[in-house]
Amino acid sequence: MIMPAVLYVAVLAFYPAVNAVYGSFFTRLGKFGLYNYNFVLSTYGTQPIVNTFIVTGSALLLQFVIAFLIATLLSKPFRGRSLFSAIFLIPFGVATIVTAVIFFHMFGIQGGYVNSFFRLIGVNSVNWTGTFSSSVFVLILADSWKNTPIVTLILLAGMTTISPDLYSQAMVDGAGIIQRFFRITLPNMAGYIAIALMIRGISEFNIFAMALLIFPHQLLTTMTYDLYDTINVHPSEAGATILLGFVMIFAILVMLYRTKYGKVS
Repeated sequence: MIMPAVLYVAVLAFYPAVNAVYGSFFTRLGKFGLYNYNFVLSTYGTQPIVNTFIVTGSALLLQFVIAFLIATLLSKPFRGRSLFSAIFLIPFGVATIVTAVIFFHMFGIQGGYVNSFFRLIGVNSVNWTGTFSSSVFVLILADSWKNTPIVTLILLAGMTTISPDLYSQAMVDGAGIIQRFFRITLPNMAGYIAIALMIRGISEFNIFAMALLIFPHQLLTTMTYDLYDTINVHPSEAGATILLGFVMIFAILVMLYRTKYGKVS
């Protein structure tokens, strides 16, 4: 009964991945070696890697903080909670290209809503795509507006599993808000936090469409844009970019695992 699913994964996921990795070691002339990896690193350097980690880390931090605060609010009963929940989930249903268009019009140099408001209150307009830092700021805002709801839902699910009796007993024992947060909330939500960060971290690491639609390519080059650019040159260079990304992610996971559980024998 599981054979169709096995065939689906093998044909449409496993084989293309293996083929991409295998092809990344061959040049256009069919020579086996590391030329493609040298080509990718020499052409773009390490800046796309740095940009990717900056965008990923900043977006994850902002989304997690906002999602945690909103999940805490939604975990408490209050009038209008259902309406607030429904409105809050709307951005998650908006397509990425639509989100990009919205924020493009909001932060546009000419006629942008944000700059129009600035001029209204006597503040000079800002060229939001003029520098790397301002571009990253707008990109993180756009991505967080769309994806914070899914992080909130995951964290809210974790909060609902914590028994209120734990907080009541801790308050009786004299535990303050900070102590209850670090002693009860975080330990009981560790699994949910890991799931949220893993899901969003993978998506953030592959962020491409929103940056491509909003900003000049050269200004915000990430590893995914390298893939988009190199695939027009030759698929093997694109395959090398993919494998480099996998290697970095795997190395980070190994370091985190060894830090948490000690040295693996």
